[in-house]
Amino acid sequence: MKLILDTDPGVDDAMTYFYAHAHSAIDLIGITSVFGNVTVDNAYRNAHWLTQTTGATADVRRGAETPLQITPNPPSDYVHGPTGFGDVDIGEVAIPPQDETAAAYLVRMAAASPGEITLCAIGPMTNVARAIQADPAFLDNLKQLVIMGGSLDAGGNVTTQAEANFWNDPHAAEVVFSTPTETEILVVGLDVTTLISFYQADFDELAAQSPKAGGFLRDIGQFYMRFYEEVTGTYQCYLHDVAAIIAAEQPALFTFEDTRLQMVCDGDAIGAMRRSQEPDRPIVRVAMTVQSEAVRTQYKAVAAQNP
Repeated sequence: MKLILDTDPGVDDAMTYFYAHAHSAIDLIGITSVFGNVTVDNAYRNAHWLTQTTGATADVRRGAETPLQITPNPPSDYVHGPTGFGDVDIGEVAIPPQDETAAAYLVRMAAASPGEITLCAIGPMTNVARAIQADPAFLDNLKQLVIMGGSLDAGGNVTTQAEANFWNDPHAAEVVFSTPTETEILVVGLDVTTLISFYQADFDELAAQSPKAGGFLRDIGQFYMRFYEEVTGTYQCYLHDVAAIIAAEQPALFTFEDTRLQMVCDGDAIGAMRRSQEPDRPIVRVAMTVQSEAVRTQYKAVAAQNP
């Protein structure tokens, strides 16, 4: 799988990165950063740190700083910590000069390798929407688009109806869901991600097998799990973003509903994802059930291959 990761790192984004980096069947060719869990400056910095600390050759591009239309929501520092990696300070990060935007990079890479690239978008959809606006053939040039976001029947996690990524830029998600394409689109949202828990024992097991990467994830995971303990009463976290990359690679671990989607872009339900009857919209595959234990086991088996 030739992969570009569009991300706002983020604790579970970092977990996803280490999975993709270690997987023998995934060629992580690029990372595009976006605002969301953190500011885009921190997202860009964190993406560079992840590639540099692992010796990866993936391209890194700075993406959208703000949503397409709405006033930006504040970063989720109460979930991911002040700079995205919980209580862990990664220090200064060398960032090389780069003028190409994330959207321009996405358009260029997809056009250069039509039908070859899987784009896994695990933050707000702003970079993806801007790529579509820049090149109407962008989605058609992808092999697959995999999205972590939304909820059909499970309710929201930032409001009663809205999931965080889509709430942060509902208009961008609407651009994606209203653009006709034959490219497969998978949406992996709260209907399944809130069924996949990761516990202290899982982090400890991973750290024992992968002292550097696993130890880092265990350390940043403490802040993340404290947040979820306040929400759920259990010291654990959910594998939101991880579920998306595993769905792309092992879809048999999920069941999907094929439907058309639209976004609520204003009012009290802003950020909510809805089924649509509009025939011009593309059919999207929405994950509705998951083999939770298999996903957790798969994640640990691959992530443990990191040093």
